[in-house]
Amino acid sequence: MIFEKRLLTRDRGLGLLSKFWQVPWIFVVLVSMIAAVGYVALYSAGGGSAEPYAAKHAIRFGFGLVMMISIAMIDIKLIAKLSWLGYLGGLALLVLVLLHGNVGKGAQRWIDIGPLQLQPSELMKIMLVLALAAWFHRASWERVGNPLFLIPAGIMILVPVGLILKQPNLGTALITGVVGTAVLWAAGVRWWKFAALGAAIGVAAPIAFEHLHDYQRARITTFLDPESDPLGAGYNIIQSKIALGSGGLWGKGFLQGTQGHLNFLPEKQTDFIFTMLAEEFGLVGALTVLGLLLLVVAFCFMVAFRSRHQFGRLLAVGLGTNFFLYVFVNVAMVTGSIPVGGVPLPLISHGGSAMLTTMLGFGLLLSAHIHRDAELGVTQD
Repeated sequence: MIFEKRLLTRDRGLGLLSKFWQVPWIFVVLVSMIAAVGYVALYSAGGGSAEPYAAKHAIRFGFGLVMMISIAMIDIKLIAKLSWLGYLGGLALLVLVLLHGNVGKGAQRWIDIGPLQLQPSELMKIMLVLALAAWFHRASWERVGNPLFLIPAGIMILVPVGLILKQPNLGTALITGVVGTAVLWAAGVRWWKFAALGAAIGVAAPIAFEHLHDYQRARITTFLDPESDPLGAGYNIIQSKIALGSGGLWGKGFLQGTQGHLNFLPEKQTDFIFTMLAEEFGLVGALTVLGLLLLVVAFCFMVAFRSRHQFGRLLAVGLGTNFFLYVFVNVAMVTGSIPVGGVPLPLISHGGSAMLTTMLGFGLLLSAHIHRDAELGVTQD
């Protein structure tokens, strides 16, 4: 008890300088190393030039790094109080993008905010994690087991998922749903409820397939048999596999990838950036990059285990799951393990929304780490 009081007193007395020194700088270095890998890959994707991809990547990361450290200094109790406002703001942006968003490649996913082109669905995943963490952080085990208590949480997940599906953006919608489900699991929702949900999804899947857009159905059928349309829907994944195999163990060398530099590899600066890395740096380079990315995931769950309050625990689990799904879906996609879904590789792919929302999430994660001993309120029955 004396030890707990000392911890809480220490947290209440944290000044700005003290918080700054509690930032886990090893994690900051790790994130910077991954962003540096992204710069190298985008430099190569630009044909050996910092323009048009690598220079923007460096600027975005620099801005994101300042934002991350700044958010880390914010009291976790204030973040918890503002969670609902952030969630509502995210929903408003999703509605706005459906009404006035920019259309690109057959989808309406972006809105212009000053010089920034924002993809609200990326931001919504972070806001959903915050809102769910705020909803569950003072709930007792018995209350979490009450189905009526879970109905609002289910609605909180389904509303943004539905809005994202309307864009349409199936990949991000699925990731958003899984991230929300991971927070429910971490909050203590009983396993049989997930089993029932899985059974319902299995029954509904054939019906949902018929309501997909033609290009979405084509992605799934092409995944099952890419060679059925090698010059059309199957072209991307076939070229990706060729590039992965041609890299061998050590790769062809920096700026020497033939699939990428001869423009056989599609979307090499975004969705298929991992393939370009694997072709130029081989299996060893690809596994090294994956190792760095998985260290970030491990840190997220370490923060969850060390947090003394449920809000920080659920926040870290949700953010860690989101980052892991980014990596898993992108790598599985370019290796042909799942259908192509247009999901970037975090901190490496070209794209402002993904970079800034990832750094925003890291800032929240660091705040949870710094304020891991904070007292956020008593459990409610």
